[in-house]
Amino acid sequence: MATAATVEYRARRRIALHILPFLWLLYVVAFLDRVNVAYAALEMSHDLQFSDRVFGFGAGIFFVGYVLLEIPGALIVERWSARKWMARIMVSWGIITVFVGFVHTSRQFYGVRFLLGIAEAGFFPGVIVYLTHWFCRRDLAKAVALFMAALPLANVLGSPLAGVILRVHWYGLEGWRWLFILEGIPAMILGIVTFFYLTDRPSDAVWLPPEERDWIIGELKREHKEKSTARPYTRAQAQRVLLLTLIFFLGTTGYYGFNIWFPTILKRASGFSVGTVTLLAALPYLAALFATLLNAWHSDRTQERRWHAAALLFVGSAALALLIVSETHIWIQLGFFTLLAICVHGYQPCFWALPTMTLGESAAAASIGLINSLGNLGGFAGPYIVGYLVTKTGSFNLGLLWLMASLFGAGVLVLCLRGVTPQQA
Repeated sequence: MATAATVEYRARRRIALHILPFLWLLYVVAFLDRVNVAYAALEMSHDLQFSDRVFGFGAGIFFVGYVLLEIPGALIVERWSARKWMARIMVSWGIITVFVGFVHTSRQFYGVRFLLGIAEAGFFPGVIVYLTHWFCRRDLAKAVALFMAALPLANVLGSPLAGVILRVHWYGLEGWRWLFILEGIPAMILGIVTFFYLTDRPSDAVWLPPEERDWIIGELKREHKEKSTARPYTRAQAQRVLLLTLIFFLGTTGYYGFNIWFPTILKRASGFSVGTVTLLAALPYLAALFATLLNAWHSDRTQERRWHAAALLFVGSAALALLIVSETHIWIQLGFFTLLAICVHGYQPCFWALPTMTLGESAAAASIGLINSLGNLGGFAGPYIVGYLVTKTGSFNLGLLWLMASLFGAGVLVLCLRGVTPQQA
């Protein structure tokens, strides 16, 4: 008969191998569909005569639609069904991504990007809540990191893939149109697969042996009881949720301000071809992939969260400052962009461990939805304000300064979080 330690090891390993690779694949597809507009812009803005301000507004308005269903989406995952809700989300956003490939005017561009945000709303917070149904406290940051490793990996894969697709002109359609069409189809297919593959709760997991299923159910019940008795949802915790929301807003401002504009900045600064730019653009994200996993692993090992998030936000802010003063040296710039990519990706798993550590299940679900929805308005503020400032000044410097201030402010606010013990964060 297996010992308790053996059962625990097997359960943790089996759950991770069954759930994380599939969620990771879903997020790769989700993020490709969210940011492929950054690579399409290399040709789309010229073809449709979009100014930088128009493009920045269209790229960012995704997040205005995104906020509308975030909190309901997270609660639906908690109280109803993760697999059904996420399947619906993926089919919807896949269809709308295809529609982006047929826009001709700025209003059409704004409209479909707004609808795409509505369609995808609830996916990310739903996954974070879903992970709390399967992973105990000591594994959560690592699980979130493995899931969020899809972000840099999506760019590692998506950047050269975009370079290939942008060169095709099938049936009289420009390559940037095919970029949206071809990258929307996998989401629809995976949405159907999600419905049949995912399991909502451990109690429903026929793929887990009974002793492993009983172990994870018991472990999660024990942690839930600790949270329910030791950390009730108080006014102080409500204030913490608002602070976390502001941190994520500022961090997301820097993240999407960088992510959406990076290919365009690289092309204008270097004068390289679209194909070369899309290949070089993958390098920072490759470094970010490994750095994100390393930072989360060390955070789990030390059970410390705040400094693992704040330190990277400060370094990212410094990288932006150095980018501004080194604007004439393309290879030095690429090095600082790599450092920036490491920071804006690497802080996030440690950040997302914070709200799940101190709240009960429903409170955590609602809080994650609130933090992600309002915080993701930074995904509008970052790209749009950068585009607006470039249109006004003809330079990216003021836009980069705005992103620098956002990341620095986020780092300061992370350190302002109080009442978080090393065991909790």
